[in-house]
Amino acid sequence: MLTAQPTLTGKPDPSAATRRTAAIGGGTHVPGFQFKVKEKSRRGLVRAVISGGDNKTREKLASDHEYNNGSVFSSPSGAWIDVRAVITIRKKMKEKINDKIEDQWEWFVNGIGQGILIQLISEEIDPVTKSGKSIESYVRGWLPKPLSHPYLVTYTANFRVPSDFGCPGAILITNFHRKEFHLMEIAVHGFKQGSLFFPADTWIHPRNDNPESRIIFTNRTYLPSQTPPGIKDLRREDLLSIRGNGKGERKMHERIFDYAPYNDLGNPDKGEDLARPVLGDEERPYPRRCRTGRPPTKSDPFSESRIEKPHPVYVPRDETFEEIKQNTFSAGRLKALLHNLIPSIAASLSSTDISFRCFSEIDKLYNDGVFLKDEDENITEKQFLANLMRRVATVGQTLLKYEVPAIIKRDRFVWLRDNEFARQMLAGVNPVGIELLREFPLLSKLDPAVYGPPESAITKDLIEQELLQHGMSVDEMNSLPGRKAYASRTIFVYTRTGFLRPIAIELSLPPTSSPGNKRVYTHGHDNTTHWIWKLAKAHVCSNDAGVHQLVNHWLRTHACMETYIIATHRQLSSMHPVYKLLHPHMRYTLEINALARQSLINGGGIIEACFSPGKYSMEISSAAYKSMWRFDMEALPADLIRRGMAVEDPSMPCGIKLVIEDYPYAADGLLIWSAIKDLVESYVRHFYSEPNSVTSDIELQSWWNEIKNKGHYDKRNEPWWPKLNTKEDLSGILTTMIWIASGQHAAINFGQYPFGGYVPNRPTIMRRLIPQEDEPEYEKFMQNPQQTFLSSLPTQLQATKVMAVQDTLSTHSPDEEYLGQVHNLQGQRINDHEVLKLFEKFSSKLEEIEKTIHGRNKDSCLRNRSGAGIPPYELLLPSSGPGVTGRGVPNSVSI
Repeated sequence: MLTAQPTLTGKPDPSAATRRTAAIGGGTHVPGFQFKVKEKSRRGLVRAVISGGDNKTREKLASDHEYNNGSVFSSPSGAWIDVRAVITIRKKMKEKINDKIEDQWEWFVNGIGQGILIQLISEEIDPVTKSGKSIESYVRGWLPKPLSHPYLVTYTANFRVPSDFGCPGAILITNFHRKEFHLMEIAVHGFKQGSLFFPADTWIHPRNDNPESRIIFTNRTYLPSQTPPGIKDLRREDLLSIRGNGKGERKMHERIFDYAPYNDLGNPDKGEDLARPVLGDEERPYPRRCRTGRPPTKSDPFSESRIEKPHPVYVPRDETFEEIKQNTFSAGRLKALLHNLIPSIAASLSSTDISFRCFSEIDKLYNDGVFLKDEDENITEKQFLANLMRRVATVGQTLLKYEVPAIIKRDRFVWLRDNEFARQMLAGVNPVGIELLREFPLLSKLDPAVYGPPESAITKDLIEQELLQHGMSVDEMNSLPGRKAYASRTIFVYTRTGFLRPIAIELSLPPTSSPGNKRVYTHGHDNTTHWIWKLAKAHVCSNDAGVHQLVNHWLRTHACMETYIIATHRQLSSMHPVYKLLHPHMRYTLEINALARQSLINGGGIIEACFSPGKYSMEISSAAYKSMWRFDMEALPADLIRRGMAVEDPSMPCGIKLVIEDYPYAADGLLIWSAIKDLVESYVRHFYSEPNSVTSDIELQSWWNEIKNKGHYDKRNEPWWPKLNTKEDLSGILTTMIWIASGQHAAINFGQYPFGGYVPNRPTIMRRLIPQEDEPEYEKFMQNPQQTFLSSLPTQLQATKVMAVQDTLSTHSPDEEYLGQVHNLQGQRINDHEVLKLFEKFSSKLEEIEKTIHGRNKDSCLRNRSGAGIPPYELLLPSSGPGVTGRGVPNSVSI
């Protein structure tokens, strides 16, 4: 790097020239100073230092090269072109007075050309330095006028470039200001190739934080073997800087991606009750998370010390929420994490945390709300959403009021019915747990007059397999305060008349808990059996809520996507076509996962407090990963076939036929899957047209090897990992990843509040076992079955907390980017008209899918998605507005 040398007085020269970074292919000409070649860096850059008194060095360079605009290069006599670079910077939306003062100072510094240095790096090699040709200039401008967008400003840098410079392929940018700024893009005008774009959308840290210049590549797409010679070293250098060295604690301004086990969920230094085992070893396998490098706890050298809210957890700088997302999610964090709200809820509802005494008390949460004492002023400041908490006229009070969930908005009693209980297994928030039952003796005993001829039986097995595989027992869960759970198995029959009906629920306890440890419940016609059946269904729903949250939602989408994102940044250059394809599907995931580790899935967090498995929650998630997760089964068609919900049929669009045609999640999901698959296959064919181009792509092969051997280290030796030898292999892998980030996550996430916001429909915890005739509790049940039912559900405090979590997780941010919508910046990331046509076709296909789904929701023959009081199935409608809409497929796991 260029560094200032002391003057004769011993003080560094304060001029802008003393703060330049090195120019590739030469030094920097500063009048009155001499410089010499110091060394060649590992990326082939020639680093120079300003020095005094070396006249020979200066004379030699001056005789060999022309000087222009601070750069050294060969130049044909008189052949120059004028070039202008326009950089676009995004300002803060909400600025404090100090920020505005700093902005004025930065504008001044930029105006005199001392704030931001940019270097254009040619794709062509300088014959002298054997590196890319380089030319540099400071951006200039004086109080630039904002663009049409109120938060964007532009500056310019002017260059005189030799005509044989070639086409720029990269830009180095150095920030000499005291704080970071967000660079949106750089556009370069004046070259014969026309306007050139360098998409950035990145934070540029100050040089004081890191002296290395940031590398911004062109929007052209290159496989590693196709990289122009002038920027080959930069491509390699950029990846090396992103990987880091695996040492030390990460700093918030860094953008370093590395792996670590889940060893930061517990906090043993605060007490033994908050100690949690490490997830990510042979006993408790788990995908890896992004490494933060914090020191170990004092109590356990294998556990990493925690950063507690409101302090942020490290994620690479560009992975953090943008300001509009922060402003929205700060309210969500207040609701979901209840940092300030819990004391007020507890004080207002009861310090003893009582049960709901009647159904009207649940309705009160939507109709009247609950007045909370403002014990913390933060509650009534900016950090709440209008649809949840409302400031009221009474001084010192806040009204906590929920929107009516979609499930009871049209029919408040729909949740009571068996047909709705069954329908939600196909069209609810967790429609991925049912499977075809091959044999079941009870089927032969069904009364055809009641059920009609059975076509097939469907089962939903929950909790038991995960617990047994992990060596745990229901006893351990039931030993936790206020928790009573069974291992459950539910049998549904799908009749030829097109209905799915529950016919039996099997609830099991370990033999040590009860001699009659396994009971089968069926729907009866007398009132006693009716209430017992309702309690059995509530236990099934509670188990389903836990498996949904910990396995299908967190593990299979959030946690697994994190490993793909880390590997993509570490092994694929931003110029790589696969990086460009995956880039929109990585947005915000690492940040939301870090927040979840901090306040949701951590020891003592919201999930443990409000879901049945309690402190064993993440161990169950690990057990499920160990026993059932495999990458090749995460593809939608493969998953449906594995569960027996589809059979192979080459005549169908996706090569499979659904066993139950009216299966909204699968039917709509296959439309989305097929559209993604067509896009990916065309995209891969476009870039990998040569034989063996997949196997010869060194970045791609390193990427896939790292996903298997580092991201999923505990499953690295499994035989089912797909090979990556052909275009078809690559297309299948990428389609699965994009589906998980978009359609799969949307289908199991954005219905959480619409279905779970009404506690009786989907309780996350059960606090009582079903009373038996020989037990004292049975008489109380006979006298007041409603009270027994309500006292089995979550308490008022638990319900209020989990409703806040579900509301938050179901909310779309105003800056959400949806599948098929091409963001302006994304459109400039790829300079390839054929590829842009592929995306346009994909976008049009999704518009057709949206119309198809609307049509299905109006089809009276599809009874799982239409009918009196039934909310239409819209979770896989591609588009949505902000808020809790119960629809929309974002590009990424962004909430």
